[in-house]
Amino acid sequence: MSDPIRTRLLILGAGPAGYTAAIYAARAGLEPRLVAGLVPGGQLTITTDVENFPGFADPIQGPWLMEQMAAQAVHCGTQVIHDVITRVDLGAPPLRAIGDSGQVYEAEALVIATGAQARWLHVPGEKQLSGFGVSACATCDGFFYRGKRVAVIGGGNSAVEEALYLSNLAAHVTVIHRRDSFRAERVMQQRLMARPNVTILWDTVVDAMLPAEGGRIATLGALTLRHAKTHAITHFPIDGAFVAIGHDPATALFHGQLAMDAEGYLLTTPGSTRTSTPGVFAAGDVADKIYRQAVTAAGTGCMAALDAEKYLAHLPAPVQAVIAA
Repeated sequence: MSDPIRTRLLILGAGPAGYTAAIYAARAGLEPRLVAGLVPGGQLTITTDVENFPGFADPIQGPWLMEQMAAQAVHCGTQVIHDVITRVDLGAPPLRAIGDSGQVYEAEALVIATGAQARWLHVPGEKQLSGFGVSACATCDGFFYRGKRVAVIGGGNSAVEEALYLSNLAAHVTVIHRRDSFRAERVMQQRLMARPNVTILWDTVVDAMLPAEGGRIATLGALTLRHAKTHAITHFPIDGAFVAIGHDPATALFHGQLAMDAEGYLLTTPGSTRTSTPGVFAAGDVADKIYRQAVTAAGTGCMAALDAEKYLAHLPAPVQAVIAA
């Protein structure tokens, strides 16, 4: 077993939040260590065209954007470590994280930027067509479907919010829900029902996502739908499909050690990124179930680095042992 890697600031997660925290922390002279995790780059690595990240007049590719953030973090002085954290101990200083490699990391402060993952249907064609007609974020990708026909799959607040947003862009929105009523708030349901370009398919399940015929690149062309009660199968042509059945924050590591809400999102002090444990900060989708955008994740990454810098500045100076000659 190798000796623990000790650092003033440890960052978990290599998405917009983690990389931004690393950039700010490195520029502040904190020499942060960033553990990249299982999917360096996060959800943007499965995103094709990105048009809503400030600073780029033309569309950019999600993976390229993450490569640039990583390179900037390293250039500023961050050490990026390719490991996966499997256990943490946040009970007392130093804060400890243990990697899948067996490596132990010890830090005075910790930024958690492990993100969240969209829930998927796991039906045939979904994974292959993700980014090519299939999306889990209307705010991110709705712009590409102006004047087209789209479907939203789900029945909770997320699905209704996505459908309302898309109804301002798409020619027609079809909401597909496996039950005969929504779980969304009543006022949101009323707004959705009032939209003239929205249709709802009740008791309907998506069995498959099919590519359009004849295209040089495989893009979504239709959905295979099954009625939940009659089991009748329908071929449903569509230009885009938005899966809106919720997100799962990557917080399993922190259960019992940090305060979180009923859905598993980390709770932070309003107006800051401070969690329930001193010296531990949360940034990005791991603590944000409302906006979930790359730019807001980057913003909270900046906040977390500044909060961590202030926290570290107020820690007592380490006592230096005096060895008698």
